[in-house]
Amino acid sequence: MCTAATYKTKDFYFGRTLDYEFSYGNEIAITPRNYPFHFRHSDRVLDKHYAIIGMAHISDSYPLYYDAINEKGLGMAGLNFVGNAAYANPVSDKENIAQFEFIPWILSQCATLKEARRKLSCMNLTNTQFSENFPCAQLHWILADTSGCLVIESMKDGFHIYDNPVGVLTNNPPFPQQMFQLNNYQSLSPRQPENTFAPGLELQSYSRGMGALGLPGDLSSASRFAKVAFTRMNSRSGDSELESVSQFFHILGSVDQQRGCCEVAENKYEITLYTSCCNATKGIYYYTTYENHQISAVNMNHENLDSSTLIRYPVLTEQKIHFQN
Repeated sequence: MCTAATYKTKDFYFGRTLDYEFSYGNEIAITPRNYPFHFRHSDRVLDKHYAIIGMAHISDSYPLYYDAINEKGLGMAGLNFVGNAAYANPVSDKENIAQFEFIPWILSQCATLKEARRKLSCMNLTNTQFSENFPCAQLHWILADTSGCLVIESMKDGFHIYDNPVGVLTNNPPFPQQMFQLNNYQSLSPRQPENTFAPGLELQSYSRGMGALGLPGDLSSASRFAKVAFTRMNSRSGDSELESVSQFFHILGSVDQQRGCCEVAENKYEITLYTSCCNATKGIYYYTTYENHQISAVNMNHENLDSSTLIRYPVLTEQKIHFQN
């Protein structure tokens, strides 16, 4: 299970949590502008493109991105969509893109959400595996820049693209149902509630925060969707980098998963392996991990983005504590 969100102050921010019971071995990966992308169903090598930074599992020097942004400020993340995701066989009248190369295909070629919409209209998302050891992950995607946000879902009944007015995505059910369920919470507010229960009945707000009474707090994907949508859309911060980044981590921290609370097998628990926050405007990838809550960062613009070699940074997982005495 995972949660993704967008946030905008002076700059545009994009990120996600990755919740799972174990890690496949993640790295911060930068694909510079001249890194050669060999898309599976094309004879063309794309070796001139936008630079990308994100979290990836790297296999055979290929970055299998979980989430990423490009140098133009467009961000994309894939989240589990088990039981609903379905991909197509290759066809002759569209550009066939394998599921595992969807993120680099979009981010390497599209500078804006508007450009990405045009690319999406002429593509066919295929069920091609990366290798025998890597079957197709069942995913749907959030795609966003400072102008807006989309959700992309490939299902048995077709390929769906939705405008996303809340800038949030979790897992199941499909996005239209997630949005419909927000109707259940339309009376919630960050302000203290007014007594509309019954005329003449004296009731009191005995605690702060009762305007949001009824906001779900469990770890299911539908509840996380509602929780982060409420938190993100009511969130307030200054527009400095430190304030914005701090606030973004607090937004996603509202659905952080602790070991022991979500059992997936005997003595196995899903946890928030990492949380990312990308300043898509400046090309900076911030992250924390389950064991290390100190924010770490990689700035793509500190690298040679005109090279052809994949740039890799290990994820810092050991807890860092600042002693003041």
